[in-house]
Parts: sequence; C-alpha cells; structure tokens
Amino acid sequence: MTAIDILYLVDRLEALLGKGWRVPMSSKTLIDEDEFLDIVDQMRIAIPEEIKQAKKTVQERDRIIAQAQEEAGRIVNLAKEDAARLVNEHTITQAAQEQAAQIKQQAALSAASIRQGADDYVTQVLGELQNQLTQVAQQVADLQTQVSNGLTYLQQPPPMPEPPANQDANVS
Repeated sequence: MTAIDILYLVDRLEALLGKGWRVPMSSKTLIDEDEFLDIVDQMRIAIPEEIKQAKKTVQERDRIIAQAQEEAGRIVNLAKEDAARLVNEHTITQAAQEQAAQIKQQAALSAASIRQGADDYVTQVLGELQNQLTQVAQQVADLQTQVSNGLTYLQQPPPMPEPPANQDANVS
C-alpha cells in the first residue's frame, strides 16, 4: 500500500462516521463496529508498508552515497595515474598535481552534495510519513472516543416518564 492508500482508509473512516446513525437528543453517532474494526485492521497492515518504503528510501540513499564514493575513488585513482606518468617533467608534474587536487576536491564536493541531497530527501519523506501517521493516530483516537461515548450513552438507563398530573384537583 502507499501513502495514498492510508489516506483512502482515513476517508473510509470519515465516510463510515458520516453514514452512522445519530443518537436522538445528543451529538453522538453510532457506527458499524465491524466495519470500523475492519478499516483499523487495514490501517495496521498499511502502516508497516509505509515503514518498508521509508527503509527502501534509506537504502537507496546509501546506494547513491556508495556509488558517489566509488566514483570519487575512481577519479582519485585516475588522477594518481596521470600524475605518475607526468612525473618526469617538473612543469607537467605540477600541473598534474594541481589537477589531481582539483579533481579530488570536485569529487569530495560532489559526494557531499549527493549525500546532503539524499539526507534531505530521506528527512522529508520520513517527516511526511510521521505527519501522516500522527494524523491517522489522531483520527483513530477520535473515532475510538466517539464509539466509546456512543456505547456509554446506549448503556445508560432510559429516563423515567413523569407521572400524570393530579386530576382530582380539577374536578369541582
């Protein structure tokens, strides 16, 4: 399931509440408990999927970082090889050393940029997931409170009717 599926389940909970039965003389609503519990069970299944997706995102970030480090190592090795070939001539050797330093610096900057981008992406995805989970938890808590209040209301004894007014006083 995806984040959209969790939101779909939240929408189903809201729809279930909307089609519930109003308790007369109160702001309480009765809903189908089996349907409510079915949706909550589906949410319990969907949320671990979201966590798996976040783990995949972290793994993808780690793969990108490893790839960038490998590329940086390859570039550094190429620079070392170039420098070794040109060591015979002083001017060429200096130019090669400067170029190697620039390549190494560029590789380090590139790796840092990729790492930062991956970290930012993971932070954003995990933040969005946390917000969604917080919203779902709040909505589930609200629905549980409403169901509990409805059940409490239904378990209260009905009010006793008032006795009829004394009619003897009116007969004269």
